[in-house]
Amino acid sequence: MMFSNNNLITTAAAAAAAAASNNGSLFPSQSIIIQEHPSSSSAVVQLQAIPSFQRSQPFPSHLDAHGLSPRVKALCEIIARVPVPELEAALTHCGVPPLPEYVEEVLKLSYGAPASAVKFFRWACLSSNPSPFSWNLMVDLLGKNRLFEAMWDAIRTMKEEGALSMATFASVFGSYCIAGKLKEAVMTFDVMDRYGIPQDAVAVNSLLSAICREDGQTSNALEFFERIKAKIPPDGDTFAILLEGWEKECNVAKAKNTFGEMVIRIGWNSQNMSAYDAFLTTLVRGSHAEEAVKFLKVMRSKNCLPGMKFFSNALDILVKLNDAGHAVELWEIMVGSGLVPNLIMYSAMVTLLCSNDDVNNALDILDEMPFNGAFPDSPIYNMIFQCLIRKRMVREAARFFTEMTKNECLPTHSNCVAAIKMFFDGDDPETGFEVWNHMIENQFSPLEESSNAVLVGLRNLDRLSEARRFAEEMLDRGIDLDEFTMAKLKNAFYKARMEDAYDRIEKRWKGR
Repeated sequence: MMFSNNNLITTAAAAAAAAASNNGSLFPSQSIIIQEHPSSSSAVVQLQAIPSFQRSQPFPSHLDAHGLSPRVKALCEIIARVPVPELEAALTHCGVPPLPEYVEEVLKLSYGAPASAVKFFRWACLSSNPSPFSWNLMVDLLGKNRLFEAMWDAIRTMKEEGALSMATFASVFGSYCIAGKLKEAVMTFDVMDRYGIPQDAVAVNSLLSAICREDGQTSNALEFFERIKAKIPPDGDTFAILLEGWEKECNVAKAKNTFGEMVIRIGWNSQNMSAYDAFLTTLVRGSHAEEAVKFLKVMRSKNCLPGMKFFSNALDILVKLNDAGHAVELWEIMVGSGLVPNLIMYSAMVTLLCSNDDVNNALDILDEMPFNGAFPDSPIYNMIFQCLIRKRMVREAARFFTEMTKNECLPTHSNCVAAIKMFFDGDDPETGFEVWNHMIENQFSPLEESSNAVLVGLRNLDRLSEARRFAEEMLDRGIDLDEFTMAKLKNAFYKARMEDAYDRIEKRWKGR
């Protein structure tokens, strides 16, 4: 258990306690004037423009940056090539003044050289007071390099100068959690009030967010939450962070418990949309879509229906799960609530419905698209056309072919071939010929399979005179007849005592 030992003394706590009473410092004392950071109900304090890094990737350097000013680039190059003992002299003689904006940009690109960054920062402090953002960058740089003693040394100096803010401690929380030192992160929270930073909901949320960003650590975040919630009442952001953690871990049971407590503690509030999104997404991803639909109906009655982000994500999940039934229910709630899907969502929904042969609902969605400012494209038309062909809905497919070509949405080559076979088999050769002519007019290629399908269709309908003329037209166009088609024609022509007609076709076929 994370908090089972009340006497546990961590490196962070020891460093923090020493920093609270010790006046020695690696960092020069400066008279710093900073702007107050107003209290905020946001889920986590944002560190202005502080770089974020992937664990598996190296820290970025000035070599990776574009658009750097020549002076910032010159400072970065000195830091990169000059040994630390000689760095201060090189910087002093470079002729570039350590303006606050230069210092900030250089520090952002110096995470990979912490010793040089510290030397550079101390040099800059000799000329002018560092900005609050520079101090926070320094703390973050040291923490991300796991130089925690030096990090606390910087914090101590910031405390003396009144430069500390919640953003500073949010950085410390993140650095400890990235390093896998969750206990140290929590102990930092426990001592932050000694540094004049209140232990309020913003601080709680910042620590929870840092913990939950790490894989598989939401249970530890919940443990801290359980310990602190009686002292510091949670807000909507507190629950949103935990629910987003459960979403990432796809822990449906824990998400239900957290959501239930949220409703009991703070009730229903449309401002807590991120919490609702995370909870519902966890249910859908965890194959509890039926429960998600039930909660959606309750949320709608409380005027707390989530936004398009949830519906888009949920639809994507249901498409991957091939769950058309719940997708339709979710779609009806979404559209019925006045939310307008985009073309991507319409396409995903039509794809799902057609893959489950629910062509009627697919047609209904197609009809509603123009009313919502979304106009069907060729892929959407072709998905529905393919479904109609597969279900052998001859009359409906004929009408649909007329509609899609009228709207200048061309059927695909494979759909045309399949449609020709279906129309001839379904006693609608006229539409079959329409599809064939459409292929000719739009210069589809190759034409062998579709042409052979027309010939076999005419043969099966005993329209042999038309079959003869069409076969000759095919040969005139240089379109090949396959052996299966020729065998079918021979059988039919000989049976009808039209041997001469067949023999002429065969002679041309063999001489091709």
